[in-house]
Amino acid sequence: MKWFLIFLLPFAAVAAKPNVVVILTDDQGWGDLSLNGNTDLATPNIDSLAREGARFDRFFVCAVCSPTRAEFLTGRYHVRSGVYSTSAGGERMDLDEKTIADTFKAAGYTTGAFGKWHNGMQYPYHPNGRGFGEFYGFCSGHWGDYFSPPLEHNGKIVQGKGFCIDDFTDKAMAFMERSHKAGKPFFAYLPYNTPHSPMQVPDRWWDKFKDKKIKLRNRDPRRENLPHLRCALAMCENIDWNVGRLLKKLDQLGVTKDTIVVFFHDNGPNGVRWNGGMKGRKGSTDEGGVRSPLLVRWPAAIEKGTFVKPIASVMDLLPTLADCAGVPVISNKKLDGRSLKPLLLGQKIKWADRTIMNCWRGKVSARTQRYRLSHTGQLFDMVADPGQRKNIIEEQPKVAVRLLGEVEHWKKTVLSELGKDDRPFVIAHPDYEWTQIPARDGVAHGGIKRSNKFPNCSYFYNWTSTDDKITWPAEVGASGRYEVTLHYAVPKGDEGALLELSHNGHRLRHRIAQAHEVPDRGQENDRVKRMESYVKDFKAVKMGVMEMKKGKGDLTLKAVKIPGQTALEFRLLMLRRVK
Repeated sequence: MKWFLIFLLPFAAVAAKPNVVVILTDDQGWGDLSLNGNTDLATPNIDSLAREGARFDRFFVCAVCSPTRAEFLTGRYHVRSGVYSTSAGGERMDLDEKTIADTFKAAGYTTGAFGKWHNGMQYPYHPNGRGFGEFYGFCSGHWGDYFSPPLEHNGKIVQGKGFCIDDFTDKAMAFMERSHKAGKPFFAYLPYNTPHSPMQVPDRWWDKFKDKKIKLRNRDPRRENLPHLRCALAMCENIDWNVGRLLKKLDQLGVTKDTIVVFFHDNGPNGVRWNGGMKGRKGSTDEGGVRSPLLVRWPAAIEKGTFVKPIASVMDLLPTLADCAGVPVISNKKLDGRSLKPLLLGQKIKWADRTIMNCWRGKVSARTQRYRLSHTGQLFDMVADPGQRKNIIEEQPKVAVRLLGEVEHWKKTVLSELGKDDRPFVIAHPDYEWTQIPARDGVAHGGIKRSNKFPNCSYFYNWTSTDDKITWPAEVGASGRYEVTLHYAVPKGDEGALLELSHNGHRLRHRIAQAHEVPDRGQENDRVKRMESYVKDFKAVKMGVMEMKKGKGDLTLKAVKIPGQTALEFRLLMLRRVK
């Protein structure tokens, strides 16, 4: 009887529906926290989550951004939901998937996402179509400038204010306050986009790190880029400052006790830097590429300083949070994750070992509590050899055979679900006013070039021939009239191109009457030379209203006449339903 009371009493004071705040950072490695032994930076606010709540020893995500987000949102391996890439449509979750936001929305929560989405742009792939009533941020994989950039609010393009992480935090706090005043529990998702490149951070943090002597080095220090490393650490301290602001806001609202706060990263570090001596970084399915901290604070139920040894996965967060909040999971598909609630609450139950698969671009790694089988077929004892330096496959052949068998079974039963992607980009959906059609998702024909091999924030240029065109495999969701806005740039003297937008026999023509010659920008805020595309302050002009008919077919943009050297530089089309 005493045992029963021990685990019943903590819930007597728990709110019927606790609030939930989930903070996800982008390209921050396990080693980028002072909590994990990094003495080159200080993250006191993030560290406090572990001190005041639970800390997981071995928590695993995916090797890159979109897959981790999909697994968090669905509780299922990302390949099951159709996610196989980070751009060009491969980051989208299938429309028959239900998300964690759908679950909490159905339970009466207000739901909001603030930051980098990266799981589909066009509705119903858009966050507003995946259970989030409020969205402020951007849907691409990365953004070209972090200081007052163009963002979107529920589909409409707006101007950001200040450094984007600070801005996302401001908007999230306002959302939490509105929900609390309305007497509604909230589910707030903050997928921050730092320390992902481009490497930009306010002076306040950069000045601290720009000349800082780095004490902790990577296992291969010859590959380190110290300016990149320093900026990453500066960006991590900015994240910590914003986490502190969120926690203070919960205090001010008087909801700290009854709010579950979750913190984790989406993959390993985006550069070569100290990461606890582990092998691998972002893009790798080795330990260093897929290990993330997981911190969970819930003062009403989780004992301070709880340390969880069993391995866990990002797929576990959906069933865990739903279980803790006492809300039913509404997915009609079997989840791959399991509820971690018994571990969080220190319940004395038998916890079975498990095998967690990590997959990226066909490379599959298997992790048990003790062992990791790499995608190359090497076996490592992660207890005795956490740096994966000694292949023990000859010493443990039975373990290797078992894990190799599990990998092959997983490939046949899970990876096989991915199949061929023939999903068009949905435009003009009947349930949504706005549709973004960016260069990112387009296919260039002829001499048109993309500004960078990484498509997410790119634009098209070198449009010199009337034979050139840009196409999007599209499906119009509902027949109707749509106002079309074009975002472009064109040098002075090259204005005058006659453009034609067409879809299934319907056409809209517009002449570029005004030059808009602007330089690339973003480099003025870079601390390190970037890999991604620079951006421009593109001009928005209304092309007119176009009739569109429901159905599939290529959306095509071409130049009928080009009086100058080039037609234009293209960034984006915006469609707005005309009632």
